[in-house]
Amino acid sequence: MVAGGEGTTSSVLPRASLLKVHQPKRLITGQTVPVRRRRRRSLVPSWLLPGLLCLCAVGTAGALKVHFDELLTAAEAAGPGAVAGPTVAAPGRGGLSGYEAGRTPDTAPRSDDVEGNSLDSEPLEGGPASDPGAGGGQPGDRPPLQSGIADPGQLAAAAGIGAGANLDLSAPSPSLDSTGSTIRPTAGSGADGEGRTLGLVRAQLGTDPTLWVNPRSSQRPWSDLGGIEGLLTFRGNPTRSWYGRGPVPDQPTVQWSVDIGCSQSAVGSDAKVWCGTGWTGQPAVFRSPVTSQWTLAFGAYNRAVNFLDPATGANAMSPFHTGDIIKGSVTVDPDGYPLLYTGSRDNFFHIVALDRGQPTELWNLSAYAVQPTLWNNDWDGSALVIDDYLFEGGENGRFFVVKLNRGYGPDGKVTVAPQIVFTTETWDTELLNALGDLDVSVENSVAISGNTVYFANSGGLVQGWDISGLKAGLAPTRVLRFWTGDDTDASLVVDGEGMLYAVSEYERGNARSQEVGQIMKLDPSRPDDPLVWSMQARAGLESGVWATPALYTEPGGRGTTLIVPTNEGSVLALDTATGAERWRLALQGPLWSSPVVVDGTLIQGDCAGSLHAFDLAGRPVGSVPAEQWSAYLGGCIESTPAVWDGQIFVGTRMGRFFALSDSVAAG
Repeated sequence: MVAGGEGTTSSVLPRASLLKVHQPKRLITGQTVPVRRRRRRSLVPSWLLPGLLCLCAVGTAGALKVHFDELLTAAEAAGPGAVAGPTVAAPGRGGLSGYEAGRTPDTAPRSDDVEGNSLDSEPLEGGPASDPGAGGGQPGDRPPLQSGIADPGQLAAAAGIGAGANLDLSAPSPSLDSTGSTIRPTAGSGADGEGRTLGLVRAQLGTDPTLWVNPRSSQRPWSDLGGIEGLLTFRGNPTRSWYGRGPVPDQPTVQWSVDIGCSQSAVGSDAKVWCGTGWTGQPAVFRSPVTSQWTLAFGAYNRAVNFLDPATGANAMSPFHTGDIIKGSVTVDPDGYPLLYTGSRDNFFHIVALDRGQPTELWNLSAYAVQPTLWNNDWDGSALVIDDYLFEGGENGRFFVVKLNRGYGPDGKVTVAPQIVFTTETWDTELLNALGDLDVSVENSVAISGNTVYFANSGGLVQGWDISGLKAGLAPTRVLRFWTGDDTDASLVVDGEGMLYAVSEYERGNARSQEVGQIMKLDPSRPDDPLVWSMQARAGLESGVWATPALYTEPGGRGTTLIVPTNEGSVLALDTATGAERWRLALQGPLWSSPVVVDGTLIQGDCAGSLHAFDLAGRPVGSVPAEQWSAYLGGCIESTPAVWDGQIFVGTRMGRFFALSDSVAAG
């Protein structure tokens, strides 16, 4: 391990070229150079690209927008309370009619259609979601459909609207208690599922309770916003800035481990073997609403969401099988509904009930449900669920907002009746022209701070969408657009002042990414010139940052540090105020595992198979943090660890999943 403290020079580029502090100015689009990508390959020949750009710009944003505008005009002309829109035949079994929805055998093959690539999965069951009025609200209680580009007929079919039902353009009002907080439905009530009390908790944090997410909740658990106890989503909270609950083990050993195994999944036309867990793969830790027992849940390369007892590693529930591998991190319902949300490479985003005899799918969203799409059909992002709305981006290049309409049926079982209320392309013509390719998937997990949802795509387009009017039926509007120049797969992180931290890969080698670097601080309050400072973190092509950074508040009023692992193996610590380097470490790269900071201890996995702990709280000024311990697990650690109550949970690419603690091994 090589380390350097404050004042050391960079091993990647000369220090003078690393940091740029940006004064307010209008940044212009950089010049593109020939594309060289490792993980992506555009399937579109260069001679065809101008025509496709024209189609996206004219055919989509023109004809489909006209269709939607005509629908709104008709609704306005009919007067208040009128219902306008197409009648849509029921698509079949709940949500999106299972694995057949939104695809044709000729144009949209599933990843597991490769010969020899099948894996048995649990059968899909019909459920309350097939009836939009069952349990989760009445058929007339639908929120407005909003999209600047998508055909409402497509959205209605995607949302599972039954035969004879029309789109209702009026927004339902949530039930409120005397504090102005939403009321959680009780089992069998059939309430509309607006969620747990949030307004009072937000008010206690000292800001406007109408905010979707209080910015001051950054680096705090989701439970501070009214969510249930636990590590419920990737990076723990809506600002992607909370990492678990201590204590951190002092000298951990392997308490238990389980074999996750391997499966095949296609990359292009090649079927490849994937083992264990990968990027991002952070386990969720939560108390089961059904059994009240602590439970681990994580997606893996065995094509399943796995549920384990954190004390023993035994199965807490049977796995939920999907049609392909799961790379991302699951989300557990923060409001206490027995629901889990997960993507997969099987083309679908899934909503899973946990209160049946086995995990049961209630609804899924096909990557092909709404057109146009670009890149592919995976779902890597970890969704956010707030006030009964689900926010998610897909590798099809689209961003979705789904009204869940959670509730309980007469039998006491949880129900959902999801409807897509907004979707948009995450690219624009300016971006595609600058890139020269169509690789614009959303692989990161959306973040929300204040009334803005933030995400980026693999074309490097960082964007923020104002959702302040969503509940009142107003379409989100884009309020931030910033181009990093290259693939931005890591999730955006938001601090308590609403500042964004974005990190990018260096794969295209274009002028823009050379100009702004791979680590950036952005100020969304300056949308025309948001770049505060930036730093280079590249060593030739196929370098940069895949891991999501961590925020750490230094003791003694020394400010906040941004911790950024790089693909080459450096762990950089930067002063968030200035971008100046505080210290750096060197580990065995590539470092795709996101850093976890709990109780002043940094936990970082490397690709040599070791998990490391460093003492941040005891670090003297001007020095590097001391290594407290390391544990060799074998196999590259791409996944992000979870820390909870004295245990650390993480999987590796060798096919195993581990629990580490100071306790005696469980055998």
